[in-house]
Amino acid sequence: MLIIAQFHLHTPFMQRDDTLWKSILEDIFEDFLLFFYPDAGSFFDFSRDFEYLDKELEQLFPPEDNSYQTRFVDKLVKVHCRNGDNEWILVHVEVQGYHDPDFGRRMFTYYSRILDKYDKPITAFAIFTESNAAFKPCEYQREFMGTSVLYRYNAFKILEQDEEMLGQSDNPFAVVILTVKMALKGKSVSEDDLLSLKIGLVKDLLNRNFPKPKINSLLMFLRFYIRFENQETRFKFDNAIDHITQASRTMGIEEFLQERFRREGETEKMVTVTRNLLRETSMSIEKIAELVGASKEFVVNIKQGKYKDLSLD
Repeated sequence: MLIIAQFHLHTPFMQRDDTLWKSILEDIFEDFLLFFYPDAGSFFDFSRDFEYLDKELEQLFPPEDNSYQTRFVDKLVKVHCRNGDNEWILVHVEVQGYHDPDFGRRMFTYYSRILDKYDKPITAFAIFTESNAAFKPCEYQREFMGTSVLYRYNAFKILEQDEEMLGQSDNPFAVVILTVKMALKGKSVSEDDLLSLKIGLVKDLLNRNFPKPKINSLLMFLRFYIRFENQETRFKFDNAIDHITQASRTMGIEEFLQERFRREGETEKMVTVTRNLLRETSMSIEKIAELVGASKEFVVNIKQGKYKDLSLD
């Protein structure tokens, strides 16, 4: 058996948040499944590696007129299962970061196209990350002259989640939810208060009994998802992170970045993270170049907005 999962992100901070969400869902996909299905271990075979198959689902949602547009499908993950009547099933996960009155219909479009291609059972999740408490569509319905269709999917509103329960959870995906909640809270508190909250969340994360690679992935997500406008505040957070990670003997953010891009040296992702480092940290051009495995000229060009056809040598 295997399971195929699709991820899509749609927010005003598309480029940055898209990379963060795609990366964290890849890094803790097993925990994502366990968060929503606590007994998932009895059904899914987690001893077998996940396989990411983006190209297959991209064919279902090609750009119009061969021009660039937001992809409807970003991630396709193959997950093997232990047993059951179905050879494999489908899990569709949508991360939605802004109000979209046509969201339900979009979810139905995904469902119909995926079903048409694979003809397998599908379960879908919509994860809402925005601050509009009233926005939580969970179905699409259409009816005409005795013919009707009703499509329902699982709706998960991060704004509604209990922080105390999340803090007590032993599932790494709970930290992702706490991070998004803190980012929403950051809109109504001072930067100093947000800095204290963010550092507190880092300390709490390091006190959890998570495997080291997952801690590093969660630190990466936390660092860039919760943003500071003031460069001095970013500098204070960098210093706090260095102190905390060294004290806990956990791989620091910088070492994690080096490790990740040594493994995944993709130009597009390197461009995105280089932008993030320039915007979110006080690191020098030389240091950023070292971390992403690129030349100083590459970083300077990114800083100046010259990001097309760049050589990484």
